[in-house]
Amino acid sequence: MVSGEAPQAEGSVRVDAWIWAVRLTKTRSQAAAACRAGHVRVNGDRAKPAQSLRTGDEVRLRHTGRDRIVVVSRIVKKRVGPPVAAECFVDNSPPPPPREAVLQVPVRDRGAGRPTKRDRREMERLQGTRTPHDPDERP
Repeated sequence: MVSGEAPQAEGSVRVDAWIWAVRLTKTRSQAAAACRAGHVRVNGDRAKPAQSLRTGDEVRLRHTGRDRIVVVSRIVKKRVGPPVAAECFVDNSPPPPPREAVLQVPVRDRGAGRPTKRDRREMERLQGTRTPHDPDERP
């Protein structure tokens, strides 16, 4: 066993503990909350936090607005360092969208109050979410 490496567990481990141990979430409670909210699927089925996980299972996790698809290659029960965690799964996730493609929220001056209908329409026009032929658009 390499120093700093958690011993490999035989058999299975809880899905929330494994997600936390391989650093897909920051905390174990976040992993359990994701399971309870239905954001975790194991082999296509919705997973509860205590569901057992085995080598070869496919785990789909929706976390921080991104889908992660990983295949379990090694079972660990305790949290491990990033280099060891990378060896515990095979990442089949799609690449994250480029920063330019991420929707940018318009920023209003502090204390400006609620936007008027005209302000809202202007923001929608700039974002491209409003088509020029909307019925309530003035010619």
